This record gives sequence, C-alpha cells and structure tokens, in this order.
Amino acid sequence: MNASPDAVSAPDASPEPPAPPPRPRASMALVVLAVLAVGYTLWAAQEMILPVLLAMFFALIGNPILRGLRRMYIPRFLGALLVLALGLAGAVLLGRQLIVPAGEWMQQIPKELRVLAPKLRQMTQPMQQANKAAESFARAASEPNTRKVQVVTIQDPDPWKSLTATPKMLASVLAVVLLTFFFMTFGENLQRNAIALLPTRQRKKLTVDILQSIELEISRYVLTISLINTLLGLAVAASLYALGLEVQEALLWGTVAALLNFAPYVGPLIGVGLMLLMGFVTFEGLWPDYEWSPLAPAAIYLALHTIEGQIVTPIVLGRRMALSPLVLILALMLFGWLWGIIGLLLAVPLLVCVKIVLGRIEGLEGWAKLLE
Repeated sequence: MNASPDAVSAPDASPEPPAPPPRPRASMALVVLAVLAVGYTLWAAQEMILPVLLAMFFALIGNPILRGLRRMYIPRFLGALLVLALGLAGAVLLGRQLIVPAGEWMQQIPKELRVLAPKLRQMTQPMQQANKAAESFARAASEPNTRKVQVVTIQDPDPWKSLTATPKMLASVLAVVLLTFFFMTFGENLQRNAIALLPTRQRKKLTVDILQSIELEISRYVLTISLINTLLGLAVAASLYALGLEVQEALLWGTVAALLNFAPYVGPLIGVGLMLLMGFVTFEGLWPDYEWSPLAPAAIYLALHTIEGQIVTPIVLGRRMALSPLVLILALMLFGWLWGIIGLLLAVPLLVCVKIVLGRIEGLEGWAKLLE
C-alpha cells in the first residue's frame, strides 16, 4: 500500500525554532547617567584607585623580568622580592641625588622669574623701541603718578595639615609597594582562580588564551616604553652635563624629561617650557658670549624627543601600538582632570590596555580600529 505524499513528507517537516527575543537596549539617558556615575566614582575614590593602578603599572613592568628569572629556576616569590628591592634601591639612590637640586630650584624659582624678565627683554631688542614709545605716550596722557602702598600679609601654612599630610603620603607609598609585590607574586593564582569560575572548558581555554596574550603584550609595551623614556632621560642628562651643568642637576632634568615623556604631546610641551626657563636661568651665566646659549637646552631636548618619537619608538613598537593623536589628547585631558599628574602618566598605558582588550574580543575590533 503506497503512502500518500503528505504522509511521507510530514515527518521531515520540523517547526522552525522561535526567533530569540530582541536584546533590551538601555536608553541614552541611562547610558549618560552611568558614564557620569563612573566618572564621579573614579574621581571620588582616587585615593583608593590610584595606588591599585600604580601597583598594576609597576607589576606589568616587572612581569617580563620575572619570566626571565623563572627560566633561571628562581621562584616567583624570590624573583618579585628581588625586582622590588632593586627598584626601591634605585628609586632611593636617585631620590638622594635629586632632592638637593630640586629643593634649590623650588627656592630659586620666584627669584629667578623676576630676573628672567630683563633677560627676555634683552633678546627682543627690536621691540624695546616700540615699548619705550608706548610708555612715553602713556605717561604723557596719564595723571601724575601717585604711589600706592600695598600691605602684603604672609600667612604661615597650617602645621596640622603638614603633620597629617606626611603620614598619609607614606601610607600611600607603602600601599603601592605592597600591592606591587602582591600583584607580581599572587597575580597568576588570582587569575587562575577567577578562570575556574567559568562554566565550560572551552570558555576557560579561550579566556586563558586572551588573558595571556593581553598580559604579555601589555607587559612588553609598558616595559619597552619605560626603557625608552629612561634612555631619553639619560640622553638629556648627558647632554646637559656636557653643556656645563653639575651631575645632580643634570640628573634632575633628565628624570623630569623621562617622566614627562609618558604623557605624549602634553609632556614634551611642558618639557620645552621648563628647558627654556632653565636655559635662561643657568646657561647665560655659563656662556655669556653666545646669545643662543639659553636656547641650547630646549633645542637639544626637542631634537632628542623628535628622534625618540619619530624614529626609535615606531621602529621598536611598530604600528600595532599606534594611537590616534585626537584620542590621546582626549584621554590626557580626561585622566589629567580626574587624577592630576598621575592621571597624565597613566593615561597612555590605560588607553593601550583598552585597545588591546577591544582588539581581542570578537565583535569589538572596530572600536580598536577607532583608537588607531
């Protein structure tokens, strides 16, 4: 008995699965409120967030060194202790060399700024004639001069604030040191325990691959940038020493140049201004016969920074770490407004972290391209 066509085709016909419900989307007002809430939290909790971010930054610098020590069969605990001890020793030795010239400059800045004005006028001889004519015209049109006496009261700083600020700063430094050590020592265990919470084996493997690649690339980037900036600072210090500065003062300006180079565009711009100020204050007395001598530190700094920014860093890091100048400026403005100088130093590493994470997550590669 032959079956009807309807009877044969009936078992093959399966009902289509129901379409998944549309994903709910948050309203624009809710997104704006969430962004404002996150920004306010980052600003209000900066005393707790900044030590953690600084510790993670220093741990990322030390991780490649720890991997090298592990190949020499040195345990991670001893390696972290050795790296941290060497870093602290270097910071203390550098600080001892810099504290004296830094204190002298802080005391001399008000006086030197008053002395700097006549030096600038000497370099603008063509403008002095016009200034004198303008002053004569203004003096003729004005009333007889009457001297005004201005009373200036000097108020001593509050000793209680100074007394409470020092332990607070020491506590923050100690927190950064301890967190750096714990991140370098127990960071892998914390990561492993967090991955164990994932439900499936495939998701665990994918997450491990992503985290390992991100950690490796970020560690290499942070360590490479730190080495490049250190070499730039040493080059600036050596150049200033060759121009006639003392060793401690040359190291001071080299350290300033290295730290400012962590903030692209903004840092070098501030560095050029500082080098101009230092040149007018210092080098005119060393080389009084040369009119260009006050400009020598700024010119050398600008040349070294150009070589570093246009040749060395692109060759070492390549295009994959390139960031959009507009995005960089916006990030520097945002983090500088939130966290001050520390925000300027951390803006670029944080932006690189965001770019790498977006580039590794499927579906978000376009946002990573947007940052280039």
